[in-house]
Amino acid sequence: MNIIITGASSGVGFEAALELILKDHYKIIVLARSQNKLSRLQEIANSLNPGCTIYPVAFDLVHDDYNDLKQFINARFDGHIDILINNAGILVNKPFMETDELDFVEMMQTNFLAHVRITQALLPMMSAGSHIVNIGSMGGVQGSAKFKGLSAYSASKAALHNFTETLAQELQEQKISVNCLALGSAQTEMLEQAFPGYESPVMAFEMGKYIADFALTGHKFFNGKILPVAVTTP
Repeated sequence: MNIIITGASSGVGFEAALELILKDHYKIIVLARSQNKLSRLQEIANSLNPGCTIYPVAFDLVHDDYNDLKQFINARFDGHIDILINNAGILVNKPFMETDELDFVEMMQTNFLAHVRITQALLPMMSAGSHIVNIGSMGGVQGSAKFKGLSAYSASKAALHNFTETLAQELQEQKISVNCLALGSAQTEMLEQAFPGYESPVMAFEMGKYIADFALTGHKFFNGKILPVAVTTP
């Protein structure tokens, strides 16, 4: 099983990676901008399972060269990807009138277009039975509770949700599944940034385990779905 996780340096991506490395026959490439945090992830992974295969790659999904990344993946995965977890994301928490256009551009680039880019780059390495899992947010779900200061963030997640639905339709004939988990609160750095002082009833490692399990089995039951994963919002 060949798996790629973006945004793996912290939060639920970090925890999902630690869950998946427990299987010796899984090979995992973890992507994030911080090499130091990825090195820490690799150290913890090796301590939990000395037999695991994990490759940390410092990579900026917005600015770096995808040709180099594709060559790296081809060499280690023999040109085949089973699971892509698009988890990378950032958050701007500002009142709307203080949120400038660059804030919206940054949110759309990182939370939406970066996932479009990596999916487009890696899709030729995926085949029938592969699963793309986009990590969305309840903030991007139409009709869900919305919160002050998160207009740019929520809009970027709504775009990711719509992309999930349309891409799933395009890939039906190839039998590649695409789903999106719209997360509610989990105790991560991003939650603390959005809601200072709030404590979620869901720990990051619990949400990470759920994401890992869904990536492995969710495509057997769902395709093109935006699935709320929320006890609280927050």
